[in-house]
Amino acid sequence: MRDPNDPCLFCTPRGVTRRNELAYCARDSFPVSRGHSLIIPFRHCADFFELSPDEMAACMELLLATREDLEEELRPDGYNVGVNVGRAGGQSVLHVHVHLIPRYAGDHPSPQGGVRQIIPWKADYPRGARRADEARSGAAGAE
Repeated sequence: MRDPNDPCLFCTPRGVTRRNELAYCARDSFPVSRGHSLIIPFRHCADFFELSPDEMAACMELLLATREDLEEELRPDGYNVGVNVGRAGGQSVLHVHVHLIPRYAGDHPSPQGGVRQIIPWKADYPRGARRADEARSGAAGAE
């Protein structure tokens, strides 16, 4: 049960662009790109992995419908889809929300790695994989 003195940003839907019985979609207030949208279940739940199967299905239904809307409205060249779980996973609002981030050609100098950009040296997989192998073998820094 939520503490009524600690209101959740997402428990009161605002700027709703789509909805179904269990979830809603709204544009992100601090968008990474044009059209950055959030899919949010109505029920307050902090952990994505604790959503019911019906809530997950409702969120995926809205994710697909929102993608169709964005295709019509903005015609992006690609997408990132992501969920941050827990503080260590980057979650700042402790109410499940799925990010649908439209991507556009040229919006990043090197989009390789997509969501792997979270840990920059892992984004370029060949280089990142080499560093990980070196670290495991103790060869890092050895010339």
